[in-house]
Amino acid sequence: MGKRKSRTPKPTPRKPPKLETEFSCPFCNHRDAVGCLIDLKERYAKVECRICTESYVTKAHPLTAPVDVYAEWIDACEDANEGVVRRRCRRRLGDDADDDCQDYL
Repeated sequence: MGKRKSRTPKPTPRKPPKLETEFSCPFCNHRDAVGCLIDLKERYAKVECRICTESYVTKAHPLTAPVDVYAEWIDACEDANEGVVRRRCRRRLGDDADDDCQDYL
């Protein structure tokens, strides 16, 4: 006689985690204030903050995701700020601690 087949459920394939579509703004630091619009017909992608209305527009292709457009915006912000000299911290009257004040180049 033959053995009976066991009726164990088949393992279901794991779904990949969903990527975020709402991001924090690099200018006003509000959480979930930046939304992304991708128009494949016109081939552009736009991220815009609903609070401070800062925006960034770039080219889009069929594989473009909102995370990619946001990361490109952050990279463009870092490139724009490269070489900018930060103001030096001024000491307050009666403040002798050098820990609070750092010199930037």
